[in-house]
Amino acid sequence: MKIKKINRKFSVGLNKNIKIKHIANIYTKSNEQVTFLSNKYQEYDVTRKSWGYYATPSINKRLMHFNYKTGLIKNSNGMFYITVVNKKKLRLFKNYLIKENIKLISWLEENLNYDVKKIIYVK
Repeated sequence: MKIKKINRKFSVGLNKNIKIKHIANIYTKSNEQVTFLSNKYQEYDVTRKSWGYYATPSINKRLMHFNYKTGLIKNSNGMFYITVVNKKKLRLFKNYLIKENIKLISWLEENLNYDVKKIIYVK
């Protein structure tokens, strides 16, 4: 793993009034994991694989254990994003969605009862 410190700032959002500070690039190899810690009780993992990434811990177990909800959202430009929301900060998240004209498509952990016969597998 290699970490390159970055000092870049940019604005996002409908009115470009949300400031983002890009602080680092992390370079990983296959099967290396980076864990982000927000406090001693919450963590978020990203794991690189040879085929891409596991972008989140398990939605229906580890994220729930760390008090997160996983949402699929769509912005006013038609772009889709996966969000991981602290359950104690749902009001802040809902206010953000309203302010930025973003629609919550689904809480993913609430819609995990898939019919196995309908799941597509790579052959």
